[in-house]
Amino acid sequence: MDSIGFYLILILTSVMSGFIAFFVLKRRSVHNMHKSISDSKKKAKALVENATIEAEKITTQKIAKAKETFIQLKKEYEISFRKQNKQLSEREKSCYKRSEKLKSQRKALLKESASQAQKSKVVEEKILQVETLEAEYLSNLSSLSSITVTHAKEELKKLLMDKASSEIQSQIQKKLAEAELKADLEAKKILLTSIQRLAVEQISENTSSTVSIESDEIKGRIIGKEGRNIRSFESITGVEVTVDDTPEVVLLSCFDPVRREIAKLSLQKLIKDGRIHPTRIEEIVAKTSKEIEEKILETGKKTVLELGVYGLHAELIHKVGRMKYRYSYGQNLLNHSKEVANMAAVMAAELKLDPKIAKRAGLLHDIGKVSQEEPEKPHALLGMEWAEKYGESPEVCNAIGAHHDEIEKKFAISFIVQTCDSISGARPGARKQNVEAYFEKLKGLEEVATKREGVKKSFAIQAGRELRVMVESEKISDEKAKILSFEISREIESRFKYPGQIKVVVIRETRSISTAK
Repeated sequence: MDSIGFYLILILTSVMSGFIAFFVLKRRSVHNMHKSISDSKKKAKALVENATIEAEKITTQKIAKAKETFIQLKKEYEISFRKQNKQLSEREKSCYKRSEKLKSQRKALLKESASQAQKSKVVEEKILQVETLEAEYLSNLSSLSSITVTHAKEELKKLLMDKASSEIQSQIQKKLAEAELKADLEAKKILLTSIQRLAVEQISENTSSTVSIESDEIKGRIIGKEGRNIRSFESITGVEVTVDDTPEVVLLSCFDPVRREIAKLSLQKLIKDGRIHPTRIEEIVAKTSKEIEEKILETGKKTVLELGVYGLHAELIHKVGRMKYRYSYGQNLLNHSKEVANMAAVMAAELKLDPKIAKRAGLLHDIGKVSQEEPEKPHALLGMEWAEKYGESPEVCNAIGAHHDEIEKKFAISFIVQTCDSISGARPGARKQNVEAYFEKLKGLEEVATKREGVKKSFAIQAGRELRVMVESEKISDEKAKILSFEISREIESRFKYPGQIKVVVIRETRSISTAK
């Protein structure tokens, strides 16, 4: 029992000691917590006070800065306002001066109008005096002769009209001569400057090509068994092959120079290869056609680079290359177009126009002639459509379409290109003329003169560059001869298209014939 009591007392003592220790620790913890809260409140208060001071400081700085900005803006506004006010004041003074000037001009105009009215009144009085004198003159004329006043008026009117017509024609001829002299000198200067800078080749047109062969034995191989080789060659190339008695020569004929060139090169390759049969012919022609197309494109690129014409569409470059194989009246189309392009550029530069556009238009002006099919439209209009399709400028398109007057010329470049085209085609030896067309032209020129009253004969001489007209001296006076030459020249301009100029010479001679018996 004693040991149990001892243990109970020990347990109770331990429990009491634990309770006491718990209450002591709890009290300390509460004290520490209260102390920590107090410290936190002090720190928070200090932070709030510091934040308040800092905020007041920042607010003071911002207000000061805003005041400075406001003062600066106010100064700038005042300066701007004074400047605008000064400008308005100057404008007001200027308007006032203009108003005074307009008032002065109005007064001058009113004064001049009154003066003109006075002069008009004087002129009317003079007209009345002239009419009175004319009436008196006619009355006196009627009394002195047997003719009536009406008849006298008609005679006087006719006399005055003839005299006026003669004087007017004389003045027109004089002014035209002066204008032509000035224009001729200036044009010659520009043309000579343009032509002197160019050196061109003379190339004749051919519709046939010859292929040389080593011996006449090859002719039989070209013809083939029962003519199958030559028929196959003609059907594939579209070229007529003539194998006749001419020694060591085979003739190729075709109006398409590209096809003729393909046929010529193909036949030369076949002869060199030695294997001539339909299948081989087809292979060689196909290969040669590809080579020619590549050569055409290369020629086009080389031409545009040589002329400095950049940015041209690929299709137009290809068509430029095809011009190498096209001829017009014996003149190579590519050389003609290059010549026109260079000449147009020089003329444009002389006339203070854009030489690049002129050169571009000159190169492309005959592009419509390389159509592989027979076009329904004139080559100028076809070329213009191609140029529009491939993005050329309106100046270039109009120059192409108007160089043969199919459409109206809207730009100065169009006149330059037309002139250069005529110069290039009119050079001695540049082109061949069809004999029939040549005689038709001469006959038409002579008919223009012979259909007129008082003309005895007319002669087109110097290859159509001069028209001489013989008139009857009894019917045509010297004054009327001048009028006649003028009228004939204008009719030729309106009816015919020709390069250069045509001189019209009216010859009137008086012959006195007596017979001695």
